[in-house]
Amino acid sequence: MTTKLSHESCAACDATTPRLSDEDVRRLAAFVPAWTVGETATGERSIQRRWVVRDFKTALAFIARIGALAEEENHHPDVHLTGYKHLAVELSTHAIGGLSRNDFILAAKIDALGDPST
Repeated sequence: MTTKLSHESCAACDATTPRLSDEDVRRLAAFVPAWTVGETATGERSIQRRWVVRDFKTALAFIARIGALAEEENHHPDVHLTGYKHLAVELSTHAIGGLSRNDFILAAKIDALGDPST
């Protein structure tokens, strides 16, 4: 399924796009196991992934790749870089204040970029 998700494209969404049910979140989360379900700082349901990379340059290069991918998909994550090498990406669909299939598609596509910590 991860392969399938990584070959899908994010669909345009707006405030009328339904949030995923708990069952759908559990089902889709199983296909991006490195990501955890949580909440954003504003209380929206989200999925997150963290890496510890080799150095600042590696972190910035990976962020740039995520940024290019996000622009292609028109679905933009929150990206956090702390301590020069602690990278976190958080996905939620801001228009609906929660999770949509787009979040899992983009997570799978980010996973397909490879692991920047290796």
